[in-house]
Amino acid sequence: MTDITDDIAEEISFQSYDDDLGLLFSLFNDVLQREVGPYIMEKIERTRTLSQSACLIRAAGIEGTAEVVEKQLASELSNLTLEEALMLARAFSHFLSLMGIAETHHRSRKTRNVAQASKSCDDTFNQLIQSGLSPDVLYETVCNQAVEIVLTAHPTQINRRTLQYKHIRISHLLEVNDRKDLTQEDQDALIEDLVREITSIWQTDELRRHKPTPLDEARAGLNYVEQSLWKAIPHYLRRLSNALKKHTGRPLPLTCTPIRFGSWMGGDRDGNPNVTAKVTRDVSLLSRWMAIDLYTREVDNLRFELSMNHCSNSLSYLAHDITNKEKYEGERHMRLNPTPKHQSHHVHGLPTQLPAQADAPSCTECTEVESHYPRLDVPGSEYKPLKSKDEQVTSSSKVDLKVNVDGNQTNTVTIQQPLTPKSGSFSPNQLGQKKSFAETQVGKASFRKLLEPSMPQESAISPYRIVLGDVKDKLMNTRRRLEQLLEGLPCDQEPGDYYDSPDQLLQPLMLCYESLQSCGSGILADGRLADLIRRVSVFGMVLMKLDLRQESGRHSDTLDAITEYLDMGTYSEWDENTRLQFLTRELKGKRPLVPPTIKVSPEVKEVLDTFRVSAELGSDSLGAYVISMASSASDVLAVELLQKDARLAVAGEKGKPCRGGSLRVVPLFETVKDLRSAGAVIRELLSIDWYKNHIIKNHNGHQEVMVGYSDSGKDAGRFAAAWELYKAQEDVVAACKEYGIKITLFHGRGGSIGRGGGPTHLAIQSQPPGSVMGTLRSTEQGEMVQAKFGSPVVAVRQLEIYTTAVLLATLRPPKPPRDENWRNLMEEISNLSCQSYRSTVYDNPEFITYFQEATPQAELGHLNIGSRPTRRKSSVGIGDLRAIPWIFAWTQTRFVLPAWLGVGAGLKGVCDKGQVKELKAAYKEWPFFQSTIDLIEMVLGKADSSIVKHYDQALVHESRRGLGDDLRKELLSTEKYVLAVTGHDKLSENNIILRKLIESRLPYLNPLNMLQIEILKRLRSDTENHKLRDALLITINGIAAGMRNTG
Repeated sequence: MTDITDDIAEEISFQSYDDDLGLLFSLFNDVLQREVGPYIMEKIERTRTLSQSACLIRAAGIEGTAEVVEKQLASELSNLTLEEALMLARAFSHFLSLMGIAETHHRSRKTRNVAQASKSCDDTFNQLIQSGLSPDVLYETVCNQAVEIVLTAHPTQINRRTLQYKHIRISHLLEVNDRKDLTQEDQDALIEDLVREITSIWQTDELRRHKPTPLDEARAGLNYVEQSLWKAIPHYLRRLSNALKKHTGRPLPLTCTPIRFGSWMGGDRDGNPNVTAKVTRDVSLLSRWMAIDLYTREVDNLRFELSMNHCSNSLSYLAHDITNKEKYEGERHMRLNPTPKHQSHHVHGLPTQLPAQADAPSCTECTEVESHYPRLDVPGSEYKPLKSKDEQVTSSSKVDLKVNVDGNQTNTVTIQQPLTPKSGSFSPNQLGQKKSFAETQVGKASFRKLLEPSMPQESAISPYRIVLGDVKDKLMNTRRRLEQLLEGLPCDQEPGDYYDSPDQLLQPLMLCYESLQSCGSGILADGRLADLIRRVSVFGMVLMKLDLRQESGRHSDTLDAITEYLDMGTYSEWDENTRLQFLTRELKGKRPLVPPTIKVSPEVKEVLDTFRVSAELGSDSLGAYVISMASSASDVLAVELLQKDARLAVAGEKGKPCRGGSLRVVPLFETVKDLRSAGAVIRELLSIDWYKNHIIKNHNGHQEVMVGYSDSGKDAGRFAAAWELYKAQEDVVAACKEYGIKITLFHGRGGSIGRGGGPTHLAIQSQPPGSVMGTLRSTEQGEMVQAKFGSPVVAVRQLEIYTTAVLLATLRPPKPPRDENWRNLMEEISNLSCQSYRSTVYDNPEFITYFQEATPQAELGHLNIGSRPTRRKSSVGIGDLRAIPWIFAWTQTRFVLPAWLGVGAGLKGVCDKGQVKELKAAYKEWPFFQSTIDLIEMVLGKADSSIVKHYDQALVHESRRGLGDDLRKELLSTEKYVLAVTGHDKLSENNIILRKLIESRLPYLNPLNMLQIEILKRLRSDTENHKLRDALLITINGIAAGMRNTG
């Protein structure tokens, strides 16, 4: 479990969790015995026994004896050879991974077994109706809700995708093991399958040997859609619709989309030079290709299912139009080419193969794991029409699509389609005779008659199959067109022969749906067809719209190049008023600003190329343009101008307007200074007539603002950042309200608490009143994507939680602080906390060296878990270090320092003034304060000062160990004052299951930390030893699995 980022932690049942864990551990022990032998197994057992003993002794409060046992363990581990250390690190890492699999499985199992789960749609709707809410208000609010979950490529997913798949397979086998109807033979086979999977995991390299490219990251994101979200979305919307109908009497409209998905994978270029304009274009086209491929599979299923003839007049007319068009084209082809052209396989709607999953009911899809299934032949129809002479006839038709997507890598997609019949029962002599006969013209004609199924009469027409056959043809044309675009080839399709928008695809599907409903076949309409319509509505033609993100300084550099080329001066040297006047004047003009002949640096050219790609793709494929490190109104208008200029240039070249609309421009406020001025920046923007009119006309009167949790936390500490974020949101909401503009807040949360992580439901419910008015955007990053959306069952639950949390925040907003004094207390705690944090992290000259010595921060770059550099600039200071490695390094040592440093000093300062009673009252009654303290308490429960002490004693220079001693005292002081506010006797007292899960991991987690200390010590005196580096990286993997998060 993550830092309770998983909202369904309380839903784990320990009733059979221990049994499953016992089974997995027993099988893993057997595999280890076979793979590494008795000598290594003895060391593994000895290590586990010592670690378990130390944990039990410490839990009993006998600290001195626990330290003695831990020192014995550390001593024995320090005497291991490198090979032995490597084996132990791998073994304990896999033990923790198996524990994670069992935890995830039992969360989803409990979810399935609870009739009306907490935070479910049914439960929440019932609460709202019981509290007096009108069913009509509930219905309208749900239907108008707009939540977008944005998946990012932030490098916090440490497991290789290969191992993620294997973990999913084990989880799937545990699901099978839950069944009550398994025979002894079934159980034996299940155990064999588990042994095979565990053996495969042990024999698989845990480490990524190459850094992923942005395209690799994008493929990983698309994989979550294909493997999980594709199956989860119809299930989730069906559950939402059923709950809505139960409580309001009306189901969810079929094309209603309360949740959509976005992506930063391939679009986030902030500090990542590997994300280029070409990468963005290719990722967008690849996403479209994947969408079309998935839709094609679903249409195949539907064509097999919808075999009935009775239909509405509208559908009948469409089917006849399609048939007549095919007939006309066939006759025209015959006139132009005497060689017989055989009718398309769908003219009379006859599918010749049973599509994948056609045998499974739609409602079971959510529990499936695999995405590709063997295609089954329909008995008697396995033969396909032979192709005409002008087309090659082979035993299989292969299309090799070589997609050059990143300049140095070619991705080949092979589409294989059998064309010849299966072998019959002929003797070799007979086969030889028939082969000779087939080679003659007479033989070929005879075989055509034998092999091709006879065509039915017009009275037996299958209208649904004809219409869906036409849909499939257009989908195939769309896919070919995308392949040509990816290859840089000219496209040869006419506009009416392919799909360019979701509405074009929805039109025939909705016609089929309405026809089935009007003919009394609603039960069929509401099955696979309804699911496909919902998928098209949610995923559109791109699955996930791609956001672009760039740092504000890059736009200023670009405008510098332009204004200097035009002899207008240097843009970045102008004051804010001068910039705004220039930008507004140019935005009102109708001519391009950037001359086509301009010569610029490669960095500036890349920015201009990005805007050009943005103009070519438009809002049909792209989402928002996010400006990181935004601090002024001119930062926003600069992007609006560069965007407008690119669209004018592209439209002029093509002789027609750019497709789609312009992108939403979203300022991202990250540092404390920028958060404090966020409201003023939005007021400045909305006071400009051009900008306000632009928002109303082009963006439906909606202003989107993003707030960043990572850099604000690194800048001021978690507590101060949380308060500044709260105030910034209040101010931005007020600013938009003053100008009559709607607001959508975009939350840039990370997975860990130090980067704004926390349970989705709690996070949304503790936002400032009025900040969530039916709309919300939020990032999900790295390992959080896998944890929340890695399996369809868990994904359905998370989507419900998003829906219900936003619904409650809209209809029952969280309470503001009851007493104005509470705000004053927060202000005082925040200031004291920030001062304490910055005095340690930024003002103490010894701190940066202590950080580098006491943590594996310098070695994290070898993990190859992300395409972007760990630093924005080449300096060694904390300021330019990215938030992820900053958090990641401290999480590895179990200090988790960024999440709590400064909090103790802030609480102590207020408590010492006699304000404990007020703090307790605020904790009980103010959701924001309660959630902030709860998250800090939870992360303190994961911190372990005894383990941190081992790192300091072994790795930190003696002159700096005093700093470590002071920080560990600060940790204990923070625990003391947090417990004083919550009234708890011990940490995580209000989350017993979380505490039990953490405690159960310690016997496997502690040895990994001690191994990491020993390996770091050796590696720092032998920096070129690659085996030592591998061993270190394996301990990093294992600790991340045990802590259930990275950065």
